[in-house]
Amino acid sequence: MSRGDLERLSKDELIELVLKLQRPAKTSRTSSKPPSTDRKERREQSRPGGAKPGHEGHSRVAAEDPDTVVDHRPTECPDCGLALSPDLAVETVSVHEHIELPEVKPVVEQHRRLAVVCPGCRAHVAAPRRAEAAASPFGPRLHATAVYLKTFQALSYERLQKALFDLFGLRISQGGLTNMLRRAETRFDAGRDAALSRLRRATVVASDETGVRIEGTNSYHWVFRCEEAVVHHAAPTRGACVVHEIMDGHRPAVWLSDRYSAQQGHADRQQTCLAHLARDVAYALDAGDDTLALRLKLWLDGAFALARTITTSAPSTVTTKRRKLERSLGDILAAPATCDLARDIQNRMRRARDQLLTFASFPGRVEPTNNACERDLRPAVIQRKNTNGYRAMWSAKGEAAVRTVVATARITSDASTFSTVLGTIGA
Repeated sequence: MSRGDLERLSKDELIELVLKLQRPAKTSRTSSKPPSTDRKERREQSRPGGAKPGHEGHSRVAAEDPDTVVDHRPTECPDCGLALSPDLAVETVSVHEHIELPEVKPVVEQHRRLAVVCPGCRAHVAAPRRAEAAASPFGPRLHATAVYLKTFQALSYERLQKALFDLFGLRISQGGLTNMLRRAETRFDAGRDAALSRLRRATVVASDETGVRIEGTNSYHWVFRCEEAVVHHAAPTRGACVVHEIMDGHRPAVWLSDRYSAQQGHADRQQTCLAHLARDVAYALDAGDDTLALRLKLWLDGAFALARTITTSAPSTVTTKRRKLERSLGDILAAPATCDLARDIQNRMRRARDQLLTFASFPGRVEPTNNACERDLRPAVIQRKNTNGYRAMWSAKGEAAVRTVVATARITSDASTFSTVLGTIGA
């Protein structure tokens, strides 16, 4: 804003501008910014890490099935010098473990096709070509290791190439790694289709999206979550057409998301993420002294308290508390606001009034926040920061398929990430 623009402002407009400039910076508590962006002063005021005074310490639990057990027994008495017989009864007084990783080297199995001359007809006979000879020289575990490091440890191609050499002494070009990942990721298509089929039958679906760079352009990483599946999807757009493509005409009973327009209208009922509103209310409290912001915070605290006890409370109790929240919300939305931040939140809650307490009609099945989807997106955000996105759309879609299979396996069978990746590639 130039000096001339400032001179044309009225007194009230200048006061409002100064008040806005004096507002505190947003933090992870008052916005969707990650904790790493918080101001250093706030971190210095935080409590120190580590064990607190009076905390009872814990030691590592000894292995139940060690590979090797070595007994150390005394050979003579330190008091009288008498030799101690190995037949004496013993007791274990302590256990110490030494844990080490063995050196890992690639196991190269070389197959040679041999030929002989038939002594009968003098024909030149060669051994048949093995099917593996036309495929990749790299085995399933190596494919799984590359996929795991690239997808879940957020390594770039350059860092992945160096890690494989430093850890295993394996030299693979970046082009070879690209081919390896492309082959491996196609093995996850069937698992992704199965998760997508479950999603398209779900009663409750939650969704969120975040930006990502694909082929040098702004694109988006979407996530869709239900009780039995988590589906990741890479798309060049943030529009509602992505939801239509994924859901393929299925309309669940409830859709859980933020207030973004592309996330609206895909179910019979909508649940707005209350965590987003809570962060905005926290900022309004820090930036001003409008009592409306405090009333909004207390109302959200009541909604979260209802959500925490909804599965253990009687249906009549839930109904009573919900009606009380609805009445108090009506009073809050009708109250005057002196702060533009509180007024903006008030207007948003007024527009989404029928979406704030939907979870109370589906005890234990609908969450009041979309935090689960945000947690599902967090690894993709880390990948974006570490690698600056994807070189090609096939890579983004392939990695989304890998994340889909692993995340779905985690909620259905609690399987570990690497075991799921290895099992899928080696199937």
